Amino acid sequence: QALLVEFGGGLAEPGGSLTLSCTTSGSTFSVNGMGWYRQAPGQGRELAAIISSDGTTTYADSVKGRFSISRDDAQKTVYLEMTKLKPEDTAVYTCNMEVQNYPGSAYVDYWGQGTQVTVSS
Repeated sequence: QALLVEFGGGLAEPGGSLTLSCTTSGSTFSVNGMGWYRQAPGQGRELAAIISSDGTTTYADSVKGRFSISRDDAQKTVYLEMTKLKPEDTAVYTCNMEVQNYPGSAYVDYWGQGTQVTVSS
């Protein structure tokens, strides 16, 4: 049912690293913005990082200097490299892409089902 699929979630130690990836489940014509959201237990959903079509990146203050978002347009894939992980990074991470399915169509938000990241010793 989800139109995007995420990989790479799991358990990491504080100070450790994980890399998430997300790709479309089918063919698309083009992708504009890409991003990663996260939601921790008892917290609202937060936009962790976004990357525009020209490569411009924006990060939440809580992850600046530790997370890096990148994209591969040929593969329609977005990555989130997470380093120096903290317990506060524990959350469900969900991928989002603005997708155009054919020339001239509107861009539509696609979402993944979410992948759990747990940072604990």
